[in-house]
Amino acid sequence: MSGNRNVIAGVSVSHVNASVDEIERVGGDSVRETVRDLLAREGVDEAFALRTCNRAEAYVVTDDAATGRRALDDFAPDVRAGAVVDLDHEEAIRHLMRVAAGLESLVVGEDQIIGQFRTALEEARSVGGVGPTLDEALTKALRVGERARSETAINEGVVSLGSAAVRLAERHLDLTEATALVVGAGEMGLLTARALDAAGVSRILVANRTVPHAEHVARDVTCSASAVGLDALPAAVSAVDLVVSATASPDYVIDDATLVDAAETLLIDIAQPRDIDPVTTTIEGVIVHDIDALEAVTDETHEKRQAAAERVEEMIDAEFAHLMERFKRNRADEAIGAMYESAERMKQSEVETALRKLESQGELTEEQRETVGALADTIVNQLLAAPTKSLREAAAEDDWSTIQTAMQLFDPDFGGEPPALPGSETPDSIPEDADVPQHVVDRLTDD
Repeated sequence: MSGNRNVIAGVSVSHVNASVDEIERVGGDSVRETVRDLLAREGVDEAFALRTCNRAEAYVVTDDAATGRRALDDFAPDVRAGAVVDLDHEEAIRHLMRVAAGLESLVVGEDQIIGQFRTALEEARSVGGVGPTLDEALTKALRVGERARSETAINEGVVSLGSAAVRLAERHLDLTEATALVVGAGEMGLLTARALDAAGVSRILVANRTVPHAEHVARDVTCSASAVGLDALPAAVSAVDLVVSATASPDYVIDDATLVDAAETLLIDIAQPRDIDPVTTTIEGVIVHDIDALEAVTDETHEKRQAAAERVEEMIDAEFAHLMERFKRNRADEAIGAMYESAERMKQSEVETALRKLESQGELTEEQRETVGALADTIVNQLLAAPTKSLREAAAEDDWSTIQTAMQLFDPDFGGEPPALPGSETPDSIPEDADVPQHVVDRLTDD
């Protein structure tokens, strides 16, 4: 749809093509700050951003695709080209639906993305980033995500990075004999603690900067659990077999000094940006895995959910087709509206002239005046019915020369650019089908 007004342009850096390091290098600003920055750029009318453990994405709405691409050019300046995916209007809308449905997640169908998506939408709204174009696309994406989980089995089995981390840990340890440390008391930390509890871990320590939050997570599980502050990490790590770290810290939480007294310890880092300093991989007896290492675990889940994923794909296809039909119909509506407004002005002028001439020959009754008006309305509707149909067909086929010609013919203020998306609604009285002389349609569609 390039070349049209009110189009979406997007950019995505995710686990699909990028490493953890590359995702980390995509700016550390909050969603709110990213949206503010995008809105300040030339030509940007709307903006949205999404940041999760395994993706960083941004979307803008501009008058044309080229302006959108320029606004997003420096979103991921330090990431290799192969890891950055540019999305045009239709690709962006479909991609947002896939993200919300969990089809683009590292753990296919995971539930956490819905909450992250909804929070990002609220953040973007709070700084004025979401207008009519993004509102419809993002709301539709959330609806698809909710339907995917309520109508299919896409979220059965491993449903979060936390549970994937636990599955990976089970390949190294007998969790029923192990003590685990969860670093971080946010949503990911809570999900990890629950997954460890369900796996039968012997004991859980929860470490967090705010100890009461860690205590809340510890109370949520049924196994023996206790909470400590981050200042107690070195002692806590030395007392456990497994560490799963999932904070939102911009800096490393665990480094070589933290592990100075650690014996044989398995550490799994599911934070973004990473919690565990890569230098720890050189410490004897310490095994460190990051998000990239979860691929093998999540691949198994993906295979099990393939049938559900295919059903969700069909759901997305149907919702996407419906949305595109509405968008394309709306693109023609501005031209149709201009056509009817121009005809209405001409009709009113000619009717008034005709009535004056008739009244000069004798006073007209109200019924006679209504008859003249009705005749004029009928002529206008019959003449414009076929061009209306042609314009809607042109929009469906992305035939912008036809729509531009219509705008030039009927809108004196039109500057030669395609109509806006979405445009004004067409009057309900416009006939859908009519047969008029071919030269009228020829004139309308003549380039």
